[in-house]
Amino acid sequence: MSIILAAAAIAAMGLIVLWPRSASAHCDTEDGPAVAAGRLALETGDPSPALAWVHAEGDAEVREVFALAQRVRALGGEARLVADRLFLETLVRVHRVGEGAGFDGIKPAGRVDPVVVAADRAIESGKLEPLAGLVSPERLPELRARLARALALKDRDVEDVEAGRRWVAAYVSFVKYAEGEEHEHGDASHGPHEAAPEHHRVAHGHPAGALVLAGPER
Repeated sequence: MSIILAAAAIAAMGLIVLWPRSASAHCDTEDGPAVAAGRLALETGDPSPALAWVHAEGDAEVREVFALAQRVRALGGEARLVADRLFLETLVRVHRVGEGAGFDGIKPAGRVDPVVVAADRAIESGKLEPLAGLVSPERLPELRARLARALALKDRDVEDVEAGRRWVAAYVSFVKYAEGEEHEHGDASHGPHEAAPEHHRVAHGHPAGALVLAGPER
């Protein structure tokens, strides 16, 4: 019975704090990287991959819900599904709060801006070509620098939370700049809490004369 009550408590935590949805993002989608990290944490029993996606101030909350979720998952069936869902909701909410953004639930897969999809492909390939035609030429030098920073931090010990947070910070910085973010918000040593606050974001339009990439990538 105590475990069932714990499940109810987790559910309540997931419903207490909701904000109007803010600017577009893919960290709150089913196929986004934060949810993927959360699922890995649940399956391995190690919260480290998920903790990389939250700021230090949110660490304790995510750890607590993770521990409760692990206990409830042991019941199997629908209890396991509820525990997984509420852990993932908590993880993404805390991540979004660290960015100064709102949260109103995890969105279905496939609702991702083409620029973000291209940015993810750039991370995977180590080259900017996937973003060709989607960003303006004047953004290229900074975008290349942010990609290099992210790639330098990508390979890491998944159990090293601080290394994970540095990688996430660099990844978010690269993706946000590709989307249209104008301001530099510190170097990659900062965790997810240092991501751009809402009032610093700009519209994600793509200007005329979009970039046609040329030359080798670093």
